[in-house]
Amino acid sequence: MGIRVAVAGASGYAGGELLRLIAGHPELDLVAATAHGRAGTPLALVHPQLAGLDVPLTATDAATLSDADLVFLALPHGQSAALAAQLPAGVRIVDLGADFRLRDAAAWRRYYGGTHAGTWTYGLPELPGERAAIAASQRVANTGCYAAAITLGLAPLIAAGVAEPDDVVVVAASGTSGAGRSAAAHLLGSEVMGDLTPYKVGAHQHVPEIKQASGARSLSMTPVLAPMPRGILATITAVGTGRGDPRGALAAAYRDEPFVHVLPEGAWPHTGATAGSNSCHLQVTTDADSGRIIVASALDNLGKGAAGQAVQCANLMLGLPETAGLSAYGVAP
Repeated sequence: MGIRVAVAGASGYAGGELLRLIAGHPELDLVAATAHGRAGTPLALVHPQLAGLDVPLTATDAATLSDADLVFLALPHGQSAALAAQLPAGVRIVDLGADFRLRDAAAWRRYYGGTHAGTWTYGLPELPGERAAIAASQRVANTGCYAAAITLGLAPLIAAGVAEPDDVVVVAASGTSGAGRSAAAHLLGSEVMGDLTPYKVGAHQHVPEIKQASGARSLSMTPVLAPMPRGILATITAVGTGRGDPRGALAAAYRDEPFVHVLPEGAWPHTGATAGSNSCHLQVTTDADSGRIIVASALDNLGKGAAGQAVQCANLMLGLPETAGLSAYGVAP
């Protein structure tokens, strides 16, 4: 018998990816998968890619989840706090939502609304000091998908004094799964195919999280909905300080990291190259005209941006090898 885990919100895209990763994990045993309105529906009708996985979808309640050693909460933003409060103190939790990511209650009210639930250990192991903090924690707030892609590309540059923390500009494209699985007219195939659409321009909810995690003081972000199911490609530009080498700073930060790869010079990140993996691919250059530092960052929003990252954090919390059940390699073509 392995370590007992449960997934709340198993009918969503991130929940389905968690089920897939747990099914292939050498140490984790799934003891509960809850699904709100899809409770009682055969799993293969909700997630056809998981046909053959005999897992009943049940109603979401604390009693069902409390028998696990660790619970993944893959719920919409704002719904995790109430459920987490009902779980026993001894049950470890990784929250894939935003409820516990922010330290600033005012930023929570501005970008999400309502009452700030508090702050848990931030779930991005590659940040300095976070790996040890996650391993010592019972409660971890998983990084947001845009936040993972942008922070991994930006934080080492600011920390090394290579890039200024002010006037950071990001344009980032995301696949439609980043918007969740709820029915919405603007996410219909006929609306998305052959189209690129900016959204939440100047007010995306990941901005305060990115600033908190990366050290940026001023950040302008334009998210773009892309006609693909999964993946994020972020282009990050920052003013250089003239001190140090941007590529050297990224290479030094991630030299020993299993899931973050600075690509060879001349190779640029592709979202497809990270699909199905827990990896982030980075490349950096200096703009020949403006002199600004440009970083391109790609990851799978359901992998390193959600479920893969959550399993990576869970591995640390449970004392398992950090890479257990996770692939650093994408699926192509």
